[in-house]
Amino acid sequence: MRAVLLAGLASAALGLAPAGAQVPRAQDRPYPGLMQVSVDATDLDHRVFLVRQRLPVQPGRLTLLHPRYLPGAHGPYGEPDRVAGLQIRTEGQLLPWVRDTIDPSAFHVEIPKGTGYIDIQHQFLSALSRDSGRVVMTREMLNLQWISMVLYPAGHQVDRIQVQADVRLPSGWQQASALRVQDGKAGDAETLRFAPVSLETLMDSPLFAGRHLRRIELDPPGQARPVVLNIVADTPEELQASEAQIEAHRRLVQQADRLFASRHFEHYDFLLAISERLGGIGLEHHQSSENGVRPGYFKDWARRPGARSLLPHEYVHSWNGKFRRPADLWTPDYNVPMQDSLLWLYEGQTDYWGRVLAVRSGLVSPEQMRDTLAETVAMLSHRAGRVWRNLQDTTNEGAMARSRSESDWSNWQRGADYYAESVLIWLDADTLIREKSGGQRSLDDFARHFFGMQDGRIRPLGYRFGDIVAALNEVLTHDWTRFLRERLDSHGPGAPLDGLARAGWRLDWAEQPSEFQRHQAEDGEWRTDDFSYSLGLVLKRDGKVERVLWDSPAFREGMSRALTLVAVNGVAYKGERLAAAITANKSGQVPLDLLVREGEQYRHLRIDYRQGLRYPRLVRSTGSTERLDAAILQAR
Repeated sequence: MRAVLLAGLASAALGLAPAGAQVPRAQDRPYPGLMQVSVDATDLDHRVFLVRQRLPVQPGRLTLLHPRYLPGAHGPYGEPDRVAGLQIRTEGQLLPWVRDTIDPSAFHVEIPKGTGYIDIQHQFLSALSRDSGRVVMTREMLNLQWISMVLYPAGHQVDRIQVQADVRLPSGWQQASALRVQDGKAGDAETLRFAPVSLETLMDSPLFAGRHLRRIELDPPGQARPVVLNIVADTPEELQASEAQIEAHRRLVQQADRLFASRHFEHYDFLLAISERLGGIGLEHHQSSENGVRPGYFKDWARRPGARSLLPHEYVHSWNGKFRRPADLWTPDYNVPMQDSLLWLYEGQTDYWGRVLAVRSGLVSPEQMRDTLAETVAMLSHRAGRVWRNLQDTTNEGAMARSRSESDWSNWQRGADYYAESVLIWLDADTLIREKSGGQRSLDDFARHFFGMQDGRIRPLGYRFGDIVAALNEVLTHDWTRFLRERLDSHGPGAPLDGLARAGWRLDWAEQPSEFQRHQAEDGEWRTDDFSYSLGLVLKRDGKVERVLWDSPAFREGMSRALTLVAVNGVAYKGERLAAAITANKSGQVPLDLLVREGEQYRHLRIDYRQGLRYPRLVRSTGSTERLDAAILQAR
């Protein structure tokens, strides 16, 4: 209490509002004047962005906000701790500010009489390595996210604040963004100034820039609302794509047009970074998307099919999530909490359509899609946490601000299952509609009706649970409320597999991974040995335990992520040696003797597992009607 009193007295002495003072609520009223934002992104040595802003103001208390609740992340993932060196001046006079002790994203400052504007300067200290966060600047490229850097005035909806931004890039670099350049040019480190937009549009329009950039038109010349693929890469070689590879991306745009029969953007820019050093990302925006993949996207086309579902997913979000937006997710600014109750449509159906469009465009093959779906079905069939936590509750993950890193017991806690499990729910709905309508209707009709309305409209259109049910009933009369609530609110083991069964397929097991699964295990920064569905164990190549499934054979014998597997049956650990040992004990003659290390302590674990290696695959159900290929391949 004494500390609070002293803090209040100190603030009063400075003429500021007491820390913890109420932050003005956003009002639907225009902010007077044009805010200016300038970012200097040339400090490649320290990876520091210098941010300068000029803001028209009126005398009295002003609260500046750093965005806390981030669209696309669905929760409080803003990083005000990366804002440093904050100074606020007017005509050279330094103005004192105080951070709100309840909301650390808010900064209070008292504006003197006679002041018409303030100048704000600070640095955004981006991560130097993956150990300290996502890397957004390297010596070859950068990812500028305005929403991470800009402070904005409280009390106004972000769509009512007008702003003009400019950026200074390293010499010779080019940039891509949904923003349109008003003047300036890249190539000599001159400043690029963008046309004025609302703060909402600026924050939703990130920028990729780099030494090596290629721009590929995905629409025929003359398209009024064009789509462009912008690629930045560590090396020029990574930009090289065959005509067949480019054509698959063009078909993605064509197939989306067929599915949604609309475009809710003035233009759309895919931002694709192919990099070993820039942090990976997949983040939706209304007129662009941020996509980050490892090297080999084009060069290792046959070995990297998993990466090619990213762009379809983020593109679908322009319709699902940006144009049609859950009413409880919309907020007037970036410091009001979001409600995520409908993410099973926002993210879940986007995941479904992303997989569908990846196949229809030829970015992945039907066989690769089935392998991916087999992994989804197997993962959810072994999701132990389903017995206590329903799918609806997982939509609160964003609000819980759970760390994006792997948790120790993710199989028991559950995570953002509203992505993958909702894919099975929407497959269920799709095959049900096809079955009941005799093949005359499908979920494609829902997409066209729900997302395709008011072609050309950009302003978001909200929806609630009842709107989803009504739109489904427009396609096929059914008790959709019961259908959805049973699948969203139920508990119990096992994945919801009615749709897979109705599609004519079932989950089966093989002793060897598919080609797709082998490539997935080899991909990524940490290559793994995956024994998820035998021992319930995933290990890094050095034997460090990456994941243990709850109540699996490995779990029951005491394994956890605290351990490193040192030896298998007396021989130093290698993935193939553990696989051979699992196979050798199918008769129960040679139980596994695992030497594990925890810190400086060693111990032996004995696992008498006898079911052999198990890798998921989908097989046709005898005597059933095939509907999976119809749902995925046949656009209506």
